[in-house]
Amino acid sequence: MRKIAVLNQKGGVGKTTTVVNIAAALAANGLRVVVIDLDPQAHLTIHLGLDPQAIEAGSYKVLTQSADFEQEILLVRPNLWLLPANINLVGAESELVSVVGRETILREAIENSEENFDYLLIDCAPSLGLLTLNALAAADETLIPLQPHFLALQGFGKLLQTIDLVNKRINPALVVKWVLLCMYDSRASLPGEVKADIESFLDSARRTNCAWSQAKILPIYIRRNIKLAEAPSYGNTIFEYERNCHGAEDYKKAAEFIHSASKPQQPEVEPVAIEATQPVSVAAVLPAEPQNQPPAQPDIPSPEIKETPPAPPLRIESLPKPDSKITPDQFIQTTADENLTESG
Repeated sequence: MRKIAVLNQKGGVGKTTTVVNIAAALAANGLRVVVIDLDPQAHLTIHLGLDPQAIEAGSYKVLTQSADFEQEILLVRPNLWLLPANINLVGAESELVSVVGRETILREAIENSEENFDYLLIDCAPSLGLLTLNALAAADETLIPLQPHFLALQGFGKLLQTIDLVNKRINPALVVKWVLLCMYDSRASLPGEVKADIESFLDSARRTNCAWSQAKILPIYIRRNIKLAEAPSYGNTIFEYERNCHGAEDYKKAAEFIHSASKPQQPEVEPVAIEATQPVSVAAVLPAEPQNQPPAQPDIPSPEIKETPPAPPLRIESLPKPDSKITPDQFIQTTADENLTESG
């Protein structure tokens, strides 16, 4: 199972929209996908057509009451499961403050389900608190949706530092895999300038051992599209709401690219055509036998080799680096103090 955390501490950059529509595109091709709502605002739950106030199960019970993960998830679309959220999730961080190992509760909860799903996508809250820390401890990859504006870059470095800290202290497997540019307008010059700055920054980390040394900008951009903003109010994915719009086209391509990146690339070998009217015999390819040797065995025709047609390719139709000796407890408290200072 590929475990991908979709996060950005800045709100309104397309995290929930990205989780919903990439998950829907993968599920439409028969892949088993489970999505987790770790945002107390429950936008992922609402986007998929559920009322958070009517849900008793969900991520809150898994984190605070050790509820069984597979008993709490709900089947919301064919091949698509959801671990929903509601406002109760607001109290999870304060309830878990004295719990030993609170950063890895989600990782332990999903351990027994890894063979049952192909993809796990986690929609994180727009903050860097304990809920997001649980998502990073459970995931192997991170996808960062980013609006190509100047202010969106201000928190980008801090976000990468956070991921690098989790990689060094809690989850050595965690890496930054992709940066997805959302609400992209190719007619303006600013998105292109921001994209070039991000590429230059990521390229400068290629030979380092930081968590984002292999990160790349996804070569598919999510264009501005009003249909993407309208779909959540109907509880629909973009493929259900308007499958022929730019938003559906972009997320379909993004899902295809992410899925294809998980498969090892096999080198193409050109077949060699052999023309022969008669079966090739063993004697025809062996050197001549020396004299005074026993007679050769009779010619044995080689068996026919039937070519197996190749499997069809996947197509989705529907669709810095702090080295400070800081402990996770100190990190969580520092982050909380910063958030209080910023909000004050």
